[in-house]
Amino acid sequence: MSNYKPPYTITSKILILVSNIVELLTELKHIHQTLDTPKLRKKNRVKSITGTLQIEGNSFTEEKVTGVINGKTVLGTMRELAEVQGAIEAYDYLGKYKYNNEKDLLLSHKFFMSKILQNAGNFRKVNVGVGKHVAPPSKMVGELMGNLFNWLKTTKDHPLIVSSIFHYEFEFIHPFQDGNGRVGRLWQTVILNEYKNIFAYMPIESIIKDNQKKYYDALEQSGKIGQNTPFIEFMLDIIFKTLKKLEIKNNKVGEKVGKKVGENLTENQIEIVKYMMENPKISAKKLSELVNISTRKIEENIKKLKDSKIIKRIGANKGGHWEVSDKT
Repeated sequence: MSNYKPPYTITSKILILVSNIVELLTELKHIHQTLDTPKLRKKNRVKSITGTLQIEGNSFTEEKVTGVINGKTVLGTMRELAEVQGAIEAYDYLGKYKYNNEKDLLLSHKFFMSKILQNAGNFRKVNVGVGKHVAPPSKMVGELMGNLFNWLKTTKDHPLIVSSIFHYEFEFIHPFQDGNGRVGRLWQTVILNEYKNIFAYMPIESIIKDNQKKYYDALEQSGKIGQNTPFIEFMLDIIFKTLKKLEIKNNKVGEKVGKKVGENLTENQIEIVKYMMENPKISAKKLSELVNISTRKIEENIKKLKDSKIIKRIGANKGGHWEVSDKT
């Protein structure tokens, strides 16, 4: 087994970013279940798919990607449509990949590129270059990827740092003929999801797209100095920005709930209203799981909220939805 270790230096900036991210993750722990709704999972997955493909030049918007997911006819080139369909398959499997399994990474590439490349799911057999970067010869790819996964299995470094290192090293090796960027970004999320599964619902790729030039600059700078450090700093900053967006959104939802319901509700009732605002079709059973009280208690609280005209049911019990009233 190789003793390979990627070259990087732990800077004060890296330490501060890791500390800030861990602190923010602790603060956001209580909203994890709020994020875990079908509506929000789908919305953030669409953001991830759209972001990672737009980085590669795909013109599909979030609206178009949503249309493809919903089985609608969407205008676009055959290549772009194939890329979206492949990305949907790759991200649908997110919770099943084993982060330190090379075969699973090959599987993700097959999902992404099976409609585009004949050799999807296999390392390249040709030499390639990307911009100014000349990737290692194809005959070295298998060994280099083996060393990278051996390191991934044994490293004791913090997962936030490890995921960023893997992302850069993967892009440096450039093991596939095409599709390396989207696989590298996905695999960072796979590693982060192993650390904290809140990352499964975080559209990090969307924030990378918003900082695309800096993303490429960080890759280039790391290549110039032969160290992962600039890229680690960049990706940690992206992760922090993504978490901050979640925090801001959650605070806005909290303020909205406060304005609607006032200060006379119990903690459980406030949680119920909040979940109803996030997912109007939520069931009493799901509320019971999220609020961690019995279904009977949920129904009692719902009755009180309805009697107070804070919520009302629109439509039948099956197929209807909740509406939070404007109560001052």
